[in-house]
Amino acid sequence: MKAHLVVLACCLSLPALAETEHPLLAGYAAQARQQDASFAGFSAERGKALYFAEEQRNGKTMSCTTCHTADPREPGKTPAHRNVDPLAPAANPKRFTDLKKVEKWFRRNCDDVFARECTAQEKGDFISWIDSIK
Repeated sequence: MKAHLVVLACCLSLPALAETEHPLLAGYAAQARQQDASFAGFSAERGKALYFAEEQRNGKTMSCTTCHTADPREPGKTPAHRNVDPLAPAANPKRFTDLKKVEKWFRRNCDDVFARECTAQEKGDFISWIDSIK
């Protein structure tokens, strides 16, 4: 009987093992808890909403899609016509692997689109979404 319970417990936990958390999320979660004691986790839906959120900047409508396209698996272009590699890790496995680069680009892009730094919550939400794209 005990052996059956062990096998059942192992089988029930397999789906949880299939979905691994992105390595950067633990750090962003710790920061988010410091910024907001009511932090309750990341949301891929909020991350997607952030990606498509439009802001008026210098008389133009800006969003992440301005450079990265509506499909982050596709290459994009900056307003200066520089090529941008696909943003989604599914299409570009190098994305979101180096914390220093991730922070650099969040800082630049959040400032360009939103005229402010993104919060740890927003960064974690965004990574949760972008990492879920297959």
